[in-house]
Amino acid sequence: MSESSSSSDSQIQLEGTLILADPTLRDGFFNRSVILLATHTADDGAQGLILNHPTGHNVGHFLKDEAFSHLEKIPVHIGGPVSQEQLTFSAFWWNPNDGLHWQLRLPAHEAIERSKQPGIIVRAFVGYAGWTAGQLESELRRDSWIPARPASSLFGKEHNQDLWADILRDMSPYHRIIAEAPEHPESN
Repeated sequence: MSESSSSSDSQIQLEGTLILADPTLRDGFFNRSVILLATHTADDGAQGLILNHPTGHNVGHFLKDEAFSHLEKIPVHIGGPVSQEQLTFSAFWWNPNDGLHWQLRLPAHEAIERSKQPGIIVRAFVGYAGWTAGQLESELRRDSWIPARPASSLFGKEHNQDLWADILRDMSPYHRIIAEAPEHPESN
């Protein structure tokens, strides 16, 4: 990596940003994904959660103990390809003064408490998305991802495959065209 790439990468700050998979990124995990980057530094890499890949199951399918009954209806999403053997909870809320907030890897008892608080959304995830130092920056230079600032309406929308297109439509006329293009134009 050249000196100028390295110094410009250190200035990129994406923590708290959404990244949307470019339509050319058709990998099974990341196809039309919306990822919240929960951590990002040039030295340590990045970690995030795919928000729009529901498994079709709720927490109750996995945790049958009565102690988890308050969480049983929470939908489980595929958070990414790393550590898929773990079910974790995360909480999200919007503050009008400074935007989106999140708390990752909550223990079940804390997820129960958070889920009872107004304005806080608790989600369950299997796995997460991760990048080593410089990897995400390289993918951004290749236009594999479309960065977007989260809007206050993010957690009022369904977190399924439609979320990708919904966010793109609101970004610009160019992004609206991308959102409305068929997923496999070669099949038409």
